[in-house]
Amino acid sequence: MYIYRSKKTAATSSNEYFLAEGSLTWWAIGASLIASNISAEHFIGMSGSGFAIGLAIASYEWMSAATLIIVAMFILPIYLKNKIFTMPQFLAKRYSGTVSTIMAIIWLLIYVFVNLTSIIYLGALAISSIAPVSFQFCVIGLSLFSVIVTLGGMKVIGYTDMFQVIVLILGGLVTTYLALTLLSDQFGFGKDILKGLAVIADQAPDHLHMILDESNPHYNELPGMSVLVGGMLINNLAYWGCNQYIVQRALGADLKTARKGILFAAFLKLLVPIIAVLPGIAMFVMHQNGAFQQEMVDAAGVLKPDHAYPTLMNLLPAGLKGVALAALTAAIVASLAGKANSISTIFSLDIYKKYFNSQASEKKLVRTGRWCVVVCMIIAAFVAPALKTLDQAYQFIQEYVGFFSPGVLAIFLLGMFWKKTTPSAGLAGALLTVPIAAVLKFLPMWTEGTFPDYPFLDRMTIVFFMIVFIMVGISLAKPASEEESEIHKIDVDKSMFKVSSEFIVGSFIISGILVALYTVFW
Repeated sequence: MYIYRSKKTAATSSNEYFLAEGSLTWWAIGASLIASNISAEHFIGMSGSGFAIGLAIASYEWMSAATLIIVAMFILPIYLKNKIFTMPQFLAKRYSGTVSTIMAIIWLLIYVFVNLTSIIYLGALAISSIAPVSFQFCVIGLSLFSVIVTLGGMKVIGYTDMFQVIVLILGGLVTTYLALTLLSDQFGFGKDILKGLAVIADQAPDHLHMILDESNPHYNELPGMSVLVGGMLINNLAYWGCNQYIVQRALGADLKTARKGILFAAFLKLLVPIIAVLPGIAMFVMHQNGAFQQEMVDAAGVLKPDHAYPTLMNLLPAGLKGVALAALTAAIVASLAGKANSISTIFSLDIYKKYFNSQASEKKLVRTGRWCVVVCMIIAAFVAPALKTLDQAYQFIQEYVGFFSPGVLAIFLLGMFWKKTTPSAGLAGALLTVPIAAVLKFLPMWTEGTFPDYPFLDRMTIVFFMIVFIMVGISLAKPASEEESEIHKIDVDKSMFKVSSEFIVGSFIISGILVALYTVFW
C-alpha cells in the first residue's frame, strides 16, 4: 500500500492523500475497474445464477454499463473538482465528521463481512474443485496472496489488471465455447456453437428472458421492471458512483482520461454475461438432460448452482485448464486486493488519522493501513467457510449490500445536487438506512405474512425514496444557516458535465447495444 500526495499541491492535509502510486492511463483505469469487479463472484456466482435463473441475472452487468456512463458524466467531475479522494472525505466535507464516521464503519463492515468473505468463499470453492487442494488451503492461500498484492500499491494492481482482463476474457470465451460445443454434442449435432445456442433456445426458453413476470419462481430475486428503473439502478449507482473503487482508480487521472477509462470499462461490461452467464445456462440444459448429476450436488446430495462453472473448467484440456485456473486465481486476488486497499484507505485516513492519531506521519499511516489489511483478511478468512450453506452466493452479496446502498445513494445524490441538504439530514439518512431496510425485510415474518414480502430490489427502491423524503423534510424544517452552508459547500456547475464527442459516440454505441439486447431477450 502506498500513500500518495497529489503532485498538484504540497499540502499535508489528509484530504490530499490518495492511496495510489500515481496516475493511470485510461486503459489501465478501465481494466482495473473490471478486474476488481469480474472475479469469483462473477465467474462462479453469475454462472450459478445463470444455471438457476437464466439470462435475467445479466442485468447486473448490462445495466452497469449504462450506469458507468451516468457516473462518468455527472458524478466523477464533482469528485475531481472538489478534490475528493475517499468517500468518507466527501461526507465529512458535505455533511459532518459524524456522518463520515458512521458511513466509514458501515463500508468497512460491508467490505469485510460481505465482499471479502464471499469472494474468498467462491474463489476457494472454484479452485478446490479444479485443483487437487483442499478448500481450507485455498482460503488461506487466497487471503495471503491478496495481502501481498495489496501491499504493492494501486499502481501495481492497476497496470497488471490489463493483462489479467485479457486473460480472463479469453479464458471465459474458451469456457463458453466448451459449454456450447458440449451441449451441441450431447444433442447429436457435433461440436457446433450455433447449434448449442439453438439447443438452449429450444430446451430452456424460460432462461432467455431479461424481464421476469410474477409467475416466474425467481421473480423475488429479479422483479420485473425493477431491473431497469428501480432497485437495480439504485444498486448500480451506489456501487459505481459512491464506491471507493471509482475513487482509487479514476481520481489519479484527469477528467478526460478518467472518463475514457470508465467508458472502456462499460464496453467490457457488455461481454461479461457471454463469458459468465451463458456457460451456466448451458450447464442447466445439460443437467436437465441427465449430464453432470454428481458434479452439481454437494456431499449431502443438494443441488448447488454455484458448481456449474468449476465443473466446466474441470473439462478443459490440461494446458487450457491451467491457464484458466491461473486467470481465475488472478481475478480473485485482484478483486480481493482492490477491496482490501479500499479498507486500508478508509480505516487509515478516515478513522485512525481522525480519531486515534491526527499527527500520524505518512509512514505511520502506511503501516497502519497494512496492519488493517492483514487483520481484515484474517477475519474474512475465518467467516468465509460459513457461506457453504448458501444456494447462490451472488444473490447473497446483492441482497445484503442492498441494506446500505439506498441510503448511501440518497445521501450522496442530495449532497451533490441539492444545496439545501443539511448535515442533520445527512446524519438521519446514515442512521436510518439499515433499520428501515431491516424492518422491511423481517416485518413479513414478524407479522406472519400480514405485511407484504417485497422482493429485495423493490425494498431498495422503497428505502431510497423513504430516506430522500426524510432528508428533504429535515432540511426544509430546519434550514442550515448561510455560514453552515458555506462551510459544507460542494462546488458544482454545468460546465463540469460537458463531455467530448468521443465520449458521446461511445455512449450512444453502448446504449444502442443495450436497447437491442433488451428488445431481443425481453
